[in-house]
Amino acid sequence: MAIKKQFVKTKPVCKVTFSVAAKEASQASVVGDFNNWSVAEGALSKLKNGTFKGVFDVNKDAAYEFKYVIDGTFVNEPDADSFKWNEFAGNENGVLVV
Repeated sequence: MAIKKQFVKTKPVCKVTFSVAAKEASQASVVGDFNNWSVAEGALSKLKNGTFKGVFDVNKDAAYEFKYVIDGTFVNEPDADSFKWNEFAGNENGVLVV
């Protein structure tokens, strides 16, 4: 799993690439505050090597809670910037800081 951030100098956004290895999975998404926790909006594309990947424009100067959804199971990104307890989920979410 990995997160790559590319800041755009001409816009107040950061292009964030989310990658998650899930060879056996049929679907993967990234959901979080930046896309209203929408599985459809956060859909990732499966590459030939079994990694799911997607690039999203995220507003800069903010922190967002997020998780991956892999075949319906919520999974944290181990390389998240930090983790935050979420009462609604009863679990920790990864935090993305841009």
